[in-house]
Amino acid sequence: MNQLSILAQAAGESTQVGNPLVNIAIFVAFVGVTLVIVLRASKNNKTAADYYAGGRSFTGTQNGTAIAGDYLSAASFLGIVGAIAINGYDGFLYSIGFLVAWLVALLLVAELLRNTGKFTMADVLSFRLKQRPVRIAAAISTLAVCVFYLLAQMAGAGALVSLLLGIDEKLGQSLVIVIVGALMILYVLVGGMKGTTWVQIIKACLLIAGALIMTVWTLALFGFNFSELLGKAAEVAGNPEILNPGMKYGASDTSKLDFISLALALVLGTAGLPHVLMRFYTVPTAKEARKSVVWAIWLIGAFYLFTLVLGFGAGALIGPDRIAAAPGGVNSAAPLLAYELGGTVLLGLISAVAFATILAVVAGLTITAAASFAHDVYASVIAKDKSTPEKEMKVARRTVLVIGVFAIAGGIGAQGQNVAFLVALAFAVAASANLPTILYSLFWNGFKTRGAVWSMYGGLGSALLLIIFSPVFSGSETAMIPSVDMVIFPLANPGIVSIPLAFFLGWLGSATDKGIEDVTKQAEMEVRSLTGVGAEKAVDH
Repeated sequence: MNQLSILAQAAGESTQVGNPLVNIAIFVAFVGVTLVIVLRASKNNKTAADYYAGGRSFTGTQNGTAIAGDYLSAASFLGIVGAIAINGYDGFLYSIGFLVAWLVALLLVAELLRNTGKFTMADVLSFRLKQRPVRIAAAISTLAVCVFYLLAQMAGAGALVSLLLGIDEKLGQSLVIVIVGALMILYVLVGGMKGTTWVQIIKACLLIAGALIMTVWTLALFGFNFSELLGKAAEVAGNPEILNPGMKYGASDTSKLDFISLALALVLGTAGLPHVLMRFYTVPTAKEARKSVVWAIWLIGAFYLFTLVLGFGAGALIGPDRIAAAPGGVNSAAPLLAYELGGTVLLGLISAVAFATILAVVAGLTITAAASFAHDVYASVIAKDKSTPEKEMKVARRTVLVIGVFAIAGGIGAQGQNVAFLVALAFAVAASANLPTILYSLFWNGFKTRGAVWSMYGGLGSALLLIIFSPVFSGSETAMIPSVDMVIFPLANPGIVSIPLAFFLGWLGSATDKGIEDVTKQAEMEVRSLTGVGAEKAVDH
């Protein structure tokens, strides 16, 4: 029995919130609607461009909404609202980090990547370098980031449904994670990128609308006086420090360093997230790629402002003690607030939206990981560019099944962790393994194959090693393996070490590589990335 269940029993409260039958009915209705949409979208999946990039048929507005749907994960909704409710100001730093990160993606990566690539991140990284080693390294780093992110979403699914159905036992939560995994596999196998994109668009609209309704409702209870809401949150918490910086990240020098490490990971990680980068390939032109990012910024920015009200609203109306005592722990703050405001119906609707959020994000992650393996490893390395698109898509679908099983197993192991925190680790791995190589490839003519391989493997390896030997993995009550103590690295997030190390290894590898890169390819990549000449165009059907 996990620690949160013991807390709930000690509090002497019923762990069931709302009416399980109503909650299940709303869930089933949502899953039914989205499955119909996915089946309709799947009828047009004739080519690899259809399956991986939705036939490049989405407008900037549609793709921007889908990007927001992909980006606003369970961490954004469940994890951040809970983090603000319990840690106050310091919890909101997650929101700020996730939002500022979009500027890096917009200014440095979005359009250049869209112009240069075809289906995956590795298309860009291997454009002017040796294909085989770079594609293998890029595929491994893509799979690692996707698996980390999947853990967070699966843990969020278990926490959410356990709260709604009153399931305390780990066995029951594990069953929920298996069902989510099975649905995710079905969505991706059948719908490909088109089906996944439509699910993300619907989910983004529902999530932002739901958050807006709850935000206005919460503010209305306090006469639209935000100061009064903050005062009530501090009063219920019994700690005025909840409104000041430093409650979580200011207690010691180690926690301050942890904050810097977290900030680096969040701000630099977005531009290295493979499932977000892959969304830029679903638009027909570079102009639409730019438009989609601007549209996404507005939607994401508005949503993160809502989290500030929702987090402190949960703190004021429910209180940190009740949130911590619920079966889902920190991740239960948003559903509990919905129940406090609108009873069973609002709880069911908001939870269905959160559930949709998880399904849409895991579908996006899974198709990215499958595309990376099929396109980068199988087609380019194993089949040596002699594969057909049909064979590639078969391999992609088989990969979906394997990743789904891994995600289910990992999600069962990650139960009880704060999903915002798990996603921060995924961002650290993305920022370490992918971002240095992407930036060097796009902006440095002297970048060579050895630099790319060293940077990706060095960034990925150092981030994973530091996580394994950090307090996140072992040695504390909230660790993944609390009974073991292997702590050597004192920080919870590895970004402050692994990101600079990856940049250094990229430079060092390139400086020591005596090979001569193709000058023509370098010039072609520079012209193509800046102008879009020769980039992939929309496919007419």
